[in-house]
Amino acid sequence: MIPIPLVVLVMGGWCAIYLADTLLKASDSLKTSYEEWLTSYGLSISPFHIRWQTPVFNRLFYDWGRWKPRLLYQWFNLGMVFGIIAMFSSILLLGKTLIQTLSQMLMEAPSPQSERMLQVVVPGVNLPVSQLTYFFTAILISGVIHEIGHGVAAIREQVRFNGFGIFIFIVYPGAFVDLFTTHLQLISPVQQLRIFCAGVWHNFVLGVLSLVALFLLPVILFPLYYTGVGALVLDVTEDSPANGPRGLFVGDLVTQLQDCSVHKVEDWNSCLGIISQEPQIGYCISAAALQQLSFPARVYKRLDGTVECCSNSSLTDICFSYSNHVDAHLHACLPARKTIEANQVCRSNADCQKDSISSLCVTPSLENHTRLIRVKHSPQMDMLFVGHPPHLQYTEAALRMCSKQAKLIK
Repeated sequence: MIPIPLVVLVMGGWCAIYLADTLLKASDSLKTSYEEWLTSYGLSISPFHIRWQTPVFNRLFYDWGRWKPRLLYQWFNLGMVFGIIAMFSSILLLGKTLIQTLSQMLMEAPSPQSERMLQVVVPGVNLPVSQLTYFFTAILISGVIHEIGHGVAAIREQVRFNGFGIFIFIVYPGAFVDLFTTHLQLISPVQQLRIFCAGVWHNFVLGVLSLVALFLLPVILFPLYYTGVGALVLDVTEDSPANGPRGLFVGDLVTQLQDCSVHKVEDWNSCLGIISQEPQIGYCISAAALQQLSFPARVYKRLDGTVECCSNSSLTDICFSYSNHVDAHLHACLPARKTIEANQVCRSNADCQKDSISSLCVTPSLENHTRLIRVKHSPQMDMLFVGHPPHLQYTEAALRMCSKQAKLIK
């Protein structure tokens, strides 16, 4: 709905303008100079309506109307044919919409399959108030193009052109052309029809060009952007597991999931699919760092048979499993971020024996199908996500449903 303060502001503004106009016209000392000022600027004021007209663009309209007369003749003939077809088509469409609306009104409950052919755009009802600027800008541009068509066609048919103007009615903007009515009445009906149809013809052409520009927008803007460098975050739902101070932010560029590179949105989905199917990867850590970071903790098995050695409420520590030359089933509760950052990934201890320092491959000991996923998203710090990989991939509803089963590592 339209906010009440906005309605009060618009109505109050119009009342103030009309009151000031009335007082100035009623003043004996200011009336003459005020009316001369309005005339000099081509302004006229009435309740909830301001109109501005100027002859400044007359020369430009005459130049357009006299450019290549034969080409313009064919152009406006096309517009006349289109206008006639559009008129009869719109009558049929409006008639069908009226019949459908009346049938729905007579029915006790509207059928869920029935759809209206036409629907009036009402700001605040079926158009968000935040879109009003775009809506009225589009209306104004469409009105200007519409009136340019009338003006150029009129000059092409030798009708005198007096001026071009713009008006505002409450909040609705529009444009108009002032034609010499006597000339318009003296020309033939076909010439009049070419003038009358020129406006809707130009609006149709504008709509077609806008659709073409919309489809070609990626090509048009391609030189201004670079592609294939990552997946751009456009939205993060409030209750998704990826939300939070260490999570994803709108505008972040995701470039890597674990050791899987992300160059586009499809890579994001495929990487998560791979992570879901493959075993959890580990991270190389030196024996000295492992001894320094780990602390005594009670080890117990979960219901699914996996091992836990950290507090369930911890948002910084994760239980890691590893093996040395003596024991193959060792566990340590380690701070996840310190363990992962600046350490290479591994699948076994053999992957960590590339340097002279003795290193071990520690793997997060998590529940079945749960993964620790490291997400690189510049310019923020890496996100560490613990949960099911599909939770990052599914829709908002799935994220909301499963958000309690995932967490972010601080």
